[in-house]
Amino acid sequence: MKIRATQAIMECLLEQEVDTIFGYPGGTILNLYNELYDYQDKITHILTAHEQGAAHAADGYARSTGKVGVCFATSGPGATNLTTGIATAYLDSSPVVFITCNVGENLLGKDAFQEVDTTGIAMPITKAAFLVRDAQQIPDVMRQAFAVAATGRPGPVMIDFLKNVTAPTEMVDYEFIHWSENRSCDSMRSLSANHQLKTANVDQQDVDILLEMIAESQKPLLICGGGVIRGHAHKEFREFAEKVDAPVAITVMGGGGFPGYHELATGMIGMHGSQASNVACDECDLLVAIGCRFSDRVALDPNTFAKQAKIVQVDIDRAEIDKNILTDHHIIGSARKVLAALNERLPQYDHTEWKKYILPMKVPSTAPDSEKLTPQQVMEVIRQEAPKDAMVATDVGQHQMWAIQYLHYDYPGQLLTSGGFGTMGFGLGAAIGAQVGNPDKRVIHITGDGCFRMNCHELCTVEHYGLPTITVVFNNGTLGMVRQWQNLIYSKRFSQTTLDRGPDFVKLAEAYGLNGYRVSCREEMEAAFREALECGKGAVIDCVLDMDEMVTPMVAAGSHITKFLLK
Repeated sequence: MKIRATQAIMECLLEQEVDTIFGYPGGTILNLYNELYDYQDKITHILTAHEQGAAHAADGYARSTGKVGVCFATSGPGATNLTTGIATAYLDSSPVVFITCNVGENLLGKDAFQEVDTTGIAMPITKAAFLVRDAQQIPDVMRQAFAVAATGRPGPVMIDFLKNVTAPTEMVDYEFIHWSENRSCDSMRSLSANHQLKTANVDQQDVDILLEMIAESQKPLLICGGGVIRGHAHKEFREFAEKVDAPVAITVMGGGGFPGYHELATGMIGMHGSQASNVACDECDLLVAIGCRFSDRVALDPNTFAKQAKIVQVDIDRAEIDKNILTDHHIIGSARKVLAALNERLPQYDHTEWKKYILPMKVPSTAPDSEKLTPQQVMEVIRQEAPKDAMVATDVGQHQMWAIQYLHYDYPGQLLTSGGFGTMGFGLGAAIGAQVGNPDKRVIHITGDGCFRMNCHELCTVEHYGLPTITVVFNNGTLGMVRQWQNLIYSKRFSQTTLDRGPDFVKLAEAYGLNGYRVSCREEMEAAFREALECGKGAVIDCVLDMDEMVTPMVAAGSHITKFLLK
């Protein structure tokens, strides 16, 4: 049947069971927003304060729900304001479909008002970028975009519609096809090889080799990477770890892929990794990494990384194999399928002696007593008072490392953090997306005073939609992680890292109609956090910390993994 082009876009969203969109309107996308007006009973739109906030919210929604996130923006600066959020999703393999509208065909390439080559900008930071110049392409492009975003290694996709394509007079041939059916239709089979990552059955010979390597190992170490979460393989990974009976190091992106409370968990690995994880990496005889790309924050010195061990990498993306670390064996495939194949034939092992050596090195979970408020005390209060299934969204820096070191993440999507791109300002938008997507859970936004300033205007989104998100600001009056590097590596030359300026975060929260608290000792933190949990609306807790607090342990970039600057 024939329907309006904009109606076809909305119907295609319904095909994908989209019920939430994050966005910000503007001139070129008004035809689409006009259509959205008639779909208010089917699709909820969350209006953010800035397009970057919308991008991070759609990302946080995707990570926390396992669905594909959707974000709308207009042309020119609206589209370019998305780029940081798109790159964040791309580096962390988060499935989000970004929909923008550009100037009309007659203005394209003429430097028209708010014109920019949106797809050209997006191409290096997306799995696919579509420029739609013909309304008849809408159903196929929409379906392809969602398929590409969700299948294989997930990631963001951009669709840019020319404004004339969305004109009210444009009519499209359309038939509703539910997403479970359209993945097998002709348009899906026509996807290019670059987008259609392998989902074939696991090579049994590869499995046989790994089973033999495990049988020969006396000191195995497993790494739980982000691929365990993106591949929905957390149950299979836990079974695998318990059968191998090996210590499990967890990357930043792997948080929640293996229970943080589990006796085999040794905590984070790498630059700010625990002594247990880093020493295990340096002394194991077999290292099996699942869904881990061996970034420079994990494999700090590729030449010495686990040089004494046989290294095995399991990843769905062939491009990641041997990219950063040369492996002795690898298996290409989804983490879930590979682990299921291994578990089916894996006997129960016992590595008691190896565990007795490694596991006692784990970081103590109790904060030391101090009259002044410490980061460890803040984390301990959150751990003790927040619901056990509370979700945590962080920004980037010292607070991010403390949140990963001292809090336990026990299911996929419980930790939302920018691991690959390291995006300051990610946390509040991500927390909003997580709260919208998980209204029955509490979401805690952990940030620093530097990061919070970047997107604190999204507090208006928290207030307007009645989201009970709690923002905890680690306020040490400085760019903490950068100052830590300046302290240890740059001879205490503190160049442009002191944040001796406003705003007053308590007054800022109150200006947005939220509760604000300032705390400087543990007792005040406990009282404020409990009240924030009970108040039923968003809140900001400003935690006054010492400027020279440092994240420990720390290994300098490019150094051997056990060459700690701080322990």
